[in-house]
Amino acid sequence: MTTTTPATTRSTTRTEPIAQLFIDGAWRPGSDGGTFPVVDPADGTTIADFAIATREDCLAAVESAARAQTSWAATSPRERSELLRAAYEVLTDEVETLAEIMIRENGKSYRDAIGEANYAKEFFRWFAEEAVRIPGEYRLSPSGDKRIVVDRQPIGVSLLITPWNFPAAMATRKLAPALAAGCTVILKPARETPLAAAFVVDVLRRVGFPPGVVSLVTPVPTGPIVAEMLAHPAVRKLSFTGSTEVGRELLHACADTVVSASMELGGNAPVVVLPDADLELTVRESLLAKMRNGGSACTAANRFYVHTSIHDAFVARMGEELAAVRVGPGLDHDNDLGALVSVRERDKVAALVDGAVRDGATVVQGGRSREDGAFYDATLVTGVRHGSEITTTEIFGPVTAVVRYDDVDDAVRMANDTVFGLMAYVFGEEREAVAVARRLEAGMVAVNRGVVSDPAAPFGGVKQSGLGREGSSEGILEFLEEQYIALTA
Repeated sequence: MTTTTPATTRSTTRTEPIAQLFIDGAWRPGSDGGTFPVVDPADGTTIADFAIATREDCLAAVESAARAQTSWAATSPRERSELLRAAYEVLTDEVETLAEIMIRENGKSYRDAIGEANYAKEFFRWFAEEAVRIPGEYRLSPSGDKRIVVDRQPIGVSLLITPWNFPAAMATRKLAPALAAGCTVILKPARETPLAAAFVVDVLRRVGFPPGVVSLVTPVPTGPIVAEMLAHPAVRKLSFTGSTEVGRELLHACADTVVSASMELGGNAPVVVLPDADLELTVRESLLAKMRNGGSACTAANRFYVHTSIHDAFVARMGEELAAVRVGPGLDHDNDLGALVSVRERDKVAALVDGAVRDGATVVQGGRSREDGAFYDATLVTGVRHGSEITTTEIFGPVTAVVRYDDVDDAVRMANDTVFGLMAYVFGEEREAVAVARRLEAGMVAVNRGVVSDPAAPFGGVKQSGLGREGSSEGILEFLEEQYIALTA
């Protein structure tokens, strides 16, 4: 492959949203001219009509990626690294533009949007560094008859499917390690939020990624076309973030052609507040765990198990904090909580709260939908019964549901009483909190803090919350296959 020099100019920034498919190095409409609306959930207006990818478009993207795979895999790690670093630099310059796109298509607050934009670009920087550190092995066999060489090769064409809640960060968290490993990629963003993904892909185009290395498609209908893409012999990897229900269906599709699958699926994060927890720290960090992205996060605190001795004080303090949360459009930077991604999602959250109340719980704060957009107030519900729908369902909204407990063993049992195991939180004296954390069935546990996500840390869950890890050095290994070569000793 001809060496590609990362672009140095940044004067080609587009101010209008890109609403087309990206295939074989070019933006283009769908082959049948169809579009779907991208709606601002804050006011219901259509901000773009995005191209629908037909079956033919999606298979063209696969073929383009397949043609580019061999030459892209042959590029040097340093070259891939420099391109990813260039993309990081561009996103650093244009972080405000990306944040505004996410506010408009997703509804999130400015604080959440700018936080995500900064988080998203870090995956390009991290994996620019990991690209030149792909490990291998060379050793003498125990019998002494051979040298064992273990090399790692790009797995091949990779299909990346991302959700609507973090439309930029989930794209970069998959794009960066796949490209660093030497894989060509096809990105399929959520239909609600394709504009941030298109912006990121255009940054990759602008810095010089070759045609065919990166594609973006938005198929309609999604399921059958994605299944057909997975059945294509060139596709060797699926990386999916989304619901457990959809993840199960995709795993079935991957099984037919034995496609390697990495999945970050649903969560139902418990928060265990121990008797000796520092109240001010617990409330402050719990707010971060609950309210980041308006609660629409797979890592969001979903159900709070609070010891009787601290329960009333926690509820009073948390209620005060939630009452002070300012709700409104994210384009107003003074607002703390933006809209949910759609009226449908808002109504799902409202239904969970209403069901909890019918089950005997009490709304201490909030509990109201707003009719001028997909807004739902920051809400606190107490007297929640463990096992009720609000404790078994991923809320994905700004609702704090509190369960009182008396015995720590019961709290651990209730925390683990779920098919999910992505994230958990523990607050208390550090030694005891760590001891409880080790008993929790979760891929990630935060002790006395509300945010754990970091490009340098392995992100992923256990049980039905997923397979594999993203970020850290483990993230790039998901896109590599080991090859063992035996040499004469």
